[in-house]
Amino acid sequence: MTMHAPVSFGAGGGEPYARALRSDGRLRLTDPDRPDVVTTMDVGRWSAAADRVDRSLLDDADGPVIDIGCGPGRMLVAARNRGIPALGVDVSAEAVAIAQRSGGTAIQGSVFDAVPDEGHWDTALVIDGNIGIGGDPAALLERCGEIVRAGGRVIVETNPDPLADRMYTARVVDADGHESAGFPWAEVGLDALHRHAADAGLVARQSWTVAGRSFCELMA
Repeated sequence: MTMHAPVSFGAGGGEPYARALRSDGRLRLTDPDRPDVVTTMDVGRWSAAADRVDRSLLDDADGPVIDIGCGPGRMLVAARNRGIPALGVDVSAEAVAIAQRSGGTAIQGSVFDAVPDEGHWDTALVIDGNIGIGGDPAALLERCGEIVRAGGRVIVETNPDPLADRMYTARVVDADGHESAGFPWAEVGLDALHRHAADAGLVARQSWTVAGRSFCELMA
């Protein structure tokens, strides 16, 4: 399957995400149809070392890990420190460069295009809100199912609201007011994730919440 969005979160060297990465700043994710609802993204946390919750996502990895929307690469470094082969994929050239400088292996590109060793990854990580990539969660999950091996895992971080289920055109704004072009995005809680996973042919195995973050493990 091939799905291309004309603009995606993180694309473009001068856009707000790249600026925030260079300054460890924050971004605001906005929805023009809901001007009073703003999601704050802490880019500094993504740039910091993986914390206890992040590292726990690697505990059951039995083989190589692919991080979808890897950002500046904290999960790649955490995997490397455990001796787990890992690859990051991100549309942001700035994020990929930072990940590589940190010692991670990352490539610039879309998850909807071909990736190395497709069909052989043990675990795909879709965390930090990245279930929103492309604005079509079922399509993204179907793609992840193609990337991991048979019986492989897709670990998704869901919206804290289990009822969240929205697809829309979003924009990101940095601390200085620079705004991106609109791009397709989605917010997905646990209930909706179960539906989207079923549509994608994945099976929900377990879900959990820790330190205010919610996760679900899906099996291919």
